[in-house]
Amino acid sequence: MEKKIGKNVSSGAEKVERTAKKNELVSEASGATAKKQSAKKPANKATAKKSVKPVKKTGKRAEKAIKKEKAAAEKRLEAAKKRAEKKEKKLLKRAELKQAKLEKKARLQEKKLAKKEMIAKKRAERKQSKLNKKAALKEKRVERRAEKNARREMLKNENKAEKQKRLAREKKERIALKRQKREAKDKARENKMKSREAARARKAEDKKHKRAQKTERRKHAPGFGGWLAAVISLGVACLALATVVTAGGFRMNDMTISAENGYRSTLYEMVSVSEDMEDNLSKLRVSSGRHEQRKLLTQILVDSALMESALERIPVDAATSTDISAFVNKTGNYARTLLSKLAAGKSLTETEKNTISYLYNVNGKLYNELNDLATTMDAGEFRKFLKGGEGSVSQKFGEMGQTSKEEPEDIVDAPFSGEGNVGNNELAKLKVVTEERAEELVRGYFNGYHVKDVRYTGETASKDMACYNYVLTDENDLEIYAQITKNGGKLAFFDTYEICKDKNFDLEACDRLARDFLSDLGIDNVEAVWLSDAGMVADITYVSLENGVRAYSEMIRIRVCESKGRVVGMEARGYLLNGGSGVNATAQLSEPEVRAMISSVVETGKGHLALIPVDGEEVLAYEFLCNYGEEQYVIYLDANTGEEVQVYRVRESARGSYLR
Repeated sequence: MEKKIGKNVSSGAEKVERTAKKNELVSEASGATAKKQSAKKPANKATAKKSVKPVKKTGKRAEKAIKKEKAAAEKRLEAAKKRAEKKEKKLLKRAELKQAKLEKKARLQEKKLAKKEMIAKKRAERKQSKLNKKAALKEKRVERRAEKNARREMLKNENKAEKQKRLAREKKERIALKRQKREAKDKARENKMKSREAARARKAEDKKHKRAQKTERRKHAPGFGGWLAAVISLGVACLALATVVTAGGFRMNDMTISAENGYRSTLYEMVSVSEDMEDNLSKLRVSSGRHEQRKLLTQILVDSALMESALERIPVDAATSTDISAFVNKTGNYARTLLSKLAAGKSLTETEKNTISYLYNVNGKLYNELNDLATTMDAGEFRKFLKGGEGSVSQKFGEMGQTSKEEPEDIVDAPFSGEGNVGNNELAKLKVVTEERAEELVRGYFNGYHVKDVRYTGETASKDMACYNYVLTDENDLEIYAQITKNGGKLAFFDTYEICKDKNFDLEACDRLARDFLSDLGIDNVEAVWLSDAGMVADITYVSLENGVRAYSEMIRIRVCESKGRVVGMEARGYLLNGGSGVNATAQLSEPEVRAMISSVVETGKGHLALIPVDGEEVLAYEFLCNYGEEQYVIYLDANTGEEVQVYRVRESARGSYLR
């Protein structure tokens, strides 16, 4: 670059010098010519002056040209320097960019390496964590296995009294734990409600503060002139934006209306599906044909899926949605279970029909609430609900959530309760008694109840038995409703309303009182298999015990008031219909052989032989009370094949339950 600049400069200077020399030579030549002319022809001053002027003029031009050439050369020199500087800056910038790229690449490489190291470290940590968890689980399994073995040995060696004490202790522990969990849940719910109330109070306070600020601003508003100026200035902007805002507003309004209509349509769909489900459950309660039952259960299964889909499209809160979904899923799963049972050629039991009635009652309440909401809700309240606000609509959905959590009113039934006759009908073999004889018998059955009046109210006839109905009144004007069988004059059922406020008798005392009552009726060969505290009334289930075999088809239910210590109810239809047939079957498998066939995940206690009703027939099975963690189950396995016949789960409720 420097050589080029020098070359340009030298060539420019030489050119200037050549031009100057040329001009000098021209001047000299002009002067010489003038001298010769003056020497040859003398002339006057005017002529001389005329001849000199061109020479002077030529010299000035030369000087001017030289100056011009010098200035041009200097400009070219400056331009060359600037080009050189610009090029040098460009090269320097390229070098800096290249260096920056190299540094950035190096940083990225470092980040990649660091990320790889971090990923490898996390993988190693996760792997180690998994190994630790596996080791901990293995250790826990070993501990649980050891505890199970120790418990199994303990259960084998304990006697009946120790077993009763242990079961009572475990029951108390479970109840205490459930009470503790319930209290913790209630406390959490209370804290949640308090936080909501505090949030509402803060929100109300904020609104109040904003209203106060707005009122204060209005008090200090500017004068009419300022207001007028503001109105004029804003008016111009509003006129400019009017068309855009109006068109956008119409579109947004259309979208809002469309969404609102969609939610309304979903709500009406829920009402329709709930009504259809109510109809199907109502029909299923009274249906006895398998074909019709399968058809109704299939429709219920479809309705539950449609209801679940519709519920997902309604913007209810998570808790309410979970509660209603749990009930809908429970209904669908139960319908699927019953369909599988019918497909296997089995029939629905009385307990399963009671469950269907429970589902029908809860679904009926949900339908009424949905229908009431759909027909009476205010449009403004519905919009508030869609925006997530509190109001009558959200409150109604909350009530539906509570309705769906409603539990069956009756306590957990004893195993195989309500299974009915197994084809024996021992009552049909007995002699028919007259109405007068039945009245004498009913007075004798309630000899200790201080009966002052007996009133005959008619007869009741069912498929398996016919009964005389009586209403007895004691000295305190308390009425007792009783049924006496026409065949044999046996007490089949009685019930009375006793006010039981205090717990003066425990379950063992109630068991003794119930056995004494049965003994007066001539019933002694029974064993208590289910004891439950229903408020202040003990509910005890007895079955016949013949040669160590529990006959569940011969069942008696007794209710004892724990305040007064007297029997207040009895139901003995199963015992009267099926009793006296005896146990003719023998077990082909031993109790240890059948025990080995039970799932290894549960702890099993001592087994008992039991004659259980299955689809209208009696099956000889082994009965095992099993534990799985904190849960209890009663499992029945066929005594001849070892096949699992029936599984019951023992559930604790607010009214209590106890099995031995």
